[in-house]
Amino acid sequence: MEILYKASVTATGGRDGEAKSDDGLLQTKLAAPKALGGKGDATNPEQLFAAGYAACFIGALKFVAGQQKQSLPGDTAIRAEVGIGKIEGGFGLDVDLYLTLPGLAEDTAEQLVTAAHKVCPYSNATRGNVEVRLHTAV
Repeated sequence: MEILYKASVTATGGRDGEAKSDDGLLQTKLAAPKALGGKGDATNPEQLFAAGYAACFIGALKFVAGQQKQSLPGDTAIRAEVGIGKIEGGFGLDVDLYLTLPGLAEDTAEQLVTAAHKVCPYSNATRGNVEVRLHTAV
C-alpha cells in the first residue's frame, strides 16, 4: 500500500488519560463512560472511533459520487453508533451507521452507500472483524 497520510497520536493513562496528536491539533482528555464504571466526564475511544468512521464514510460517499458524476446533498449526515461488549477472549466493537441523504432517490442513495462501504478505509478495516450495519434514509 502506498501511504498517503499517517496520523500520529499518543495516548497516556488508558481510558482515564489523554490523547495528543503530534501536530497539536488533537488534544483531549479521556474518561471511561459511566456504563463501563467511569466518570463519563470526557470523551472515550468509542466516541472518537464513531467520529472518525462517520467523517471518513462521508468522504467515501463524496469520492464515489464524484466518480459517478453525481453530487451529494449539502446536508448529508451520518450518525455513527459504536458499541463495546464482551466477546470470547476479550472485547469487541459493534457499529451502526445511520446515513441521511435527503433528496436523493432511494435506489441512488443505496447504490452510493454500497459503493462507499467498499472503498471507505474504516469499512475495509472492520470488514470481517466488526459487525457494521448500514441504515439509509432519504
